[in-house]
Amino acid sequence: MNNAVAMVLVAALFGAGGQLSLKIGMGQVGRIGTDSLEQPLQIVVRVLTTPFVVGGLGLYVLGAVLWLAILSREQLSFAYPILAVGYAITPTLAWLMLGESVNPLRWLGIATICMGVLLTARS
Repeated sequence: MNNAVAMVLVAALFGAGGQLSLKIGMGQVGRIGTDSLEQPLQIVVRVLTTPFVVGGLGLYVLGAVLWLAILSREQLSFAYPILAVGYAITPTLAWLMLGESVNPLRWLGIATICMGVLLTARS
């Protein structure tokens, strides 16, 4: 695996980690419905003071910084399709760590994404 592919995979892992952290954090915040929006400032404060939400946003920032470094070196047409591996990593981790259900059709979609990533990485 070349260095560029490894960097993109790490950026994708930061994104997937951010998603999981945000999901856990928003589970702690609770459902935001129309009645919650009557007090938007309280919702914003509650969301932004939840450690998992802050951690998830931090992972996104780290991923974005790495992504900028990748873009300074690689063609977008090469790097961006590989970043799609995050669309496979995230639901897999949600299944493993959060106990979310993933039906067979969704697994097929995840496998298709992985095949596309492999084809792009080898180009």
